Amino acid sequence: MIWYGMLMAAVAAERVGELVVARRNERWSHARGAIEAGQGHYPAMVALHTALLLGCPVEVWLADRPFLPVLAWPMAAVLAGAQALRWWCIATLGSRWNTRVIVVPGLPLVARGPYRALRHPNYVAVVAEGVALPLVHTAWVTAALFTLADAAVLTVRVRCENRLLADVTASLASAPA
Repeated sequence: MIWYGMLMAAVAAERVGELVVARRNERWSHARGAIEAGQGHYPAMVALHTALLLGCPVEVWLADRPFLPVLAWPMAAVLAGAQALRWWCIATLGSRWNTRVIVVPGLPLVARGPYRALRHPNYVAVVAEGVALPLVHTAWVTAALFTLADAAVLTVRVRCENRLLADVTASLASAPA
């Protein structure tokens, strides 16, 4: 349980680091005329991710979940891969990466790094982490509940992001040259 607690603390610290990067990038984007959408679903997303970080150790402790190496080590590898993919996305998008839905008009879509193969690779990392982090210590209820709730939030978020990208692209295409 101590090692799992340390893992949870490390993931929580990583989230704080992401928020610092996102806040800096938000200021950069807004200074360049960014358009933001999805403010309505953002608090739900934050609450859901906070619940994941709290639910994992609470379930392990209250339900006395065992540490099963045959499950834990593959899930730890998936978790490490999810973190690597997330930071690859952050590095690829640079100042354009954010936890919010923010688009700077006039900038082309990014088509390098993981975005060559996937339209939303950061969300692949989120889904993988949401399954793997709880299962490192067999918190299967948290994994299932997070996955279901995250599917609903991501459905809203991806539609919102795609709509904003399409709107900004359409307005640029229709603007006089």
